[in-house]
Amino acid sequence: MIDIQYARCAFKKFLSQYKIGELGFNLKVSHTYHVVENAKILADKLGVSSEDKALAELIALLHDIGRFEEITFLKQFDGVKFDHASYGVKMLFEDNLIREFIEDNCYDEIIKIAINNHSRLKMEEGLDERSLLHTKIIRDADKLDNFRVKKEERIEAIFPGKVKNASDMENSLLSPLVYDSVMNEKCVNIRDRKTNLDYWVCVLAFVFDLNFKASYEIVKENDDMNGLINRFFYQDLKTKEQMEQIRIRLNTYIDKRIRSNLQ
Repeated sequence: MIDIQYARCAFKKFLSQYKIGELGFNLKVSHTYHVVENAKILADKLGVSSEDKALAELIALLHDIGRFEEITFLKQFDGVKFDHASYGVKMLFEDNLIREFIEDNCYDEIIKIAINNHSRLKMEEGLDERSLLHTKIIRDADKLDNFRVKKEERIEAIFPGKVKNASDMENSLLSPLVYDSVMNEKCVNIRDRKTNLDYWVCVLAFVFDLNFKASYEIVKENDDMNGLINRFFYQDLKTKEQMEQIRIRLNTYIDKRIRSNLQ
């Protein structure tokens, strides 16, 4: 049985050990709760059972648990230096932290798989049907809130230790590999990111990896792509033109996926 309120209380207790004022900390706490809400919305739209809805919420609550260690040790978010997903799995299942959130161990394997896969460039192959469902839900729920975060949060909190203000982004250029990835409708490999703007466009490209029609409908309703692109005034003329081409490609792709036979 999954008691989501019990898990929420345990999560609040878990957070109490960290320095709340750390740059990026509050952002990740807020992000976690927004991802939980996104997971609930997607679960409802997909018509899953009440048990699977509760499981989706629990996975969302725990999906970024490794981030709090990352920001504590590195003072920044760096997916190349620190794999927060695998570290979170270690914390939960090697250090047995999972039992603080749920007593029943029958969901452990699904939780482990979903968290381990939530931020990978591509999901691992060969997952069973239920694990695949929950992996898709958490990947979409996470990306949907990434769009919100990038539109609403302070830029220095989004990229602590990397970007100090909007001008750092506005005066940045776009690497050819990153631009080509987006124009080819592919997610950006985090190892291809070189500039500040590369990190921003990497988030935009998340749209190519959403799994459900409902997710694309949410992105369109929120006007996420236009909001993200319009947040900055790009100073380089070539970069400004590239961002307009990216805008067209992303919005066209979203419309195409909404019209498709996607679930």
